[in-house]
Amino acid sequence: MRQRLLATWGVLWVLALLANALYRLTPLALEPWLEGQLNTWQMGLYIGWAVLNAYAEGYRGFHLRFSPRVVGRAFHLGRNPRPLDLVFALPFVMSLYHAQRRQKIVSYTFIIVLTAVILAVRALPQPWRGIIDGGVVVGLGFGALSVVYYWVRGLGGDPPPAPDLPTDPVSATPAVT
Repeated sequence: MRQRLLATWGVLWVLALLANALYRLTPLALEPWLEGQLNTWQMGLYIGWAVLNAYAEGYRGFHLRFSPRVVGRAFHLGRNPRPLDLVFALPFVMSLYHAQRRQKIVSYTFIIVLTAVILAVRALPQPWRGIIDGGVVVGLGFGALSVVYYWVRGLGGDPPPAPDLPTDPVSATPAVT
């Protein structure tokens, strides 16, 4: 039971982060529809962008990569709790530390690029910002549901493996600390 609670601690931080983004972006994504700012071409673009994001961001990015990694690392945290990892559960489950070098580089690069894109999109006027945010909301929503899916599977005894943990050079197995 303790392992599941500690794993849940890490997963809830990620879900809180996703929920915050969804809460802030959804009104901006809906604004062009609610205020009639879209012409037919822009409506098609909006829907196409949302479908593309559901696949690329939601399915390929979240469901196949991010969500299993996060939940797997959360359940690893539950099995191997270290005080520092519990305090910094969000960066731990997101592979921002105590991860293989390559994964840390990927994680930090993603955050830097994402921050730059967010700043650029904020400068766009409606309906263009709403079109982009609409696709992002769909992808993030799919991603949040994907995290919940893997988390529930983990609670049922089938968590994904915990990837990208540093290896012990002596035994070449993931370090259990």
